[in-house]
Amino acid sequence: MKKNFFYIIYDNLKTLFGALIIAILIRSLLFQPFYIPSSSMEPTLLVGDRIFVSKYTYGYSKHSFPFSPNFSNKRFFSKIPERGDLVVFKTPADNRTDYIKRLIGMPGDTIQFLNGNLLINGGIIPRDEVGSTKLIRCGKFKLETRSFIETLPNGIKYLAVYKKRGTLQNTKKFIVPVDHFFLLGDNRDCSKDSRYLESVGYVSNLNLVGEAQLIFFSNDTNISSLLRFWNIRNSFRFERLFKVL
Repeated sequence: MKKNFFYIIYDNLKTLFGALIIAILIRSLLFQPFYIPSSSMEPTLLVGDRIFVSKYTYGYSKHSFPFSPNFSNKRFFSKIPERGDLVVFKTPADNRTDYIKRLIGMPGDTIQFLNGNLLINGGIIPRDEVGSTKLIRCGKFKLETRSFIETLPNGIKYLAVYKKRGTLQNTKKFIVPVDHFFLLGDNRDCSKDSRYLESVGYVSNLNLVGEAQLIFFSNDTNISSLLRFWNIRNSFRFERLFKVL
């Protein structure tokens, strides 16, 4: 009887351990879920979106695994990201915090904002204004913004928003180093990104975690919370379920 009891415990622990290993492998090598906590990528990604990120798109580095074990400073099965990708990466400042931004600059590119326009290698990125003034979240505040469809040199189009008043007009020239990338938030005036060299700056190829592929769930945390659980049904954003990015 005692032997059977310990065998059952052992068998259950073995099953749990096996399931844990499989979960870690899936999370490290295939897909990892992420939660969007900030408004820096609005309106593309909203606070409360849950997304799946493919871990295999750019190959694997130490940052592909939980806790970023320091087993190598190389990237294996490396693939070059494309301009316009929605990239999850570890911030260079601490190699621990996950950010998601849009890849704008490739190695060797020169990036600059001039008179409110985005320039890549001296050429103005074409943009077409769409719709009327929109209110976009920035932390606890809402900004009046103008929305533009921007078209990158490789033909990728996306929606970017700029403050209607007081938007960033001019920056210095950013020259992207070898094996690094320049990333921006789509909510241009409410994003800490590669323009801020002291906190984010140029992102190393080694720090890439994966590419955002799909929104699998979304709810508006401003409507529902633990203290306002009765609104949880109204907070669901059904139109964003399983939305391909």
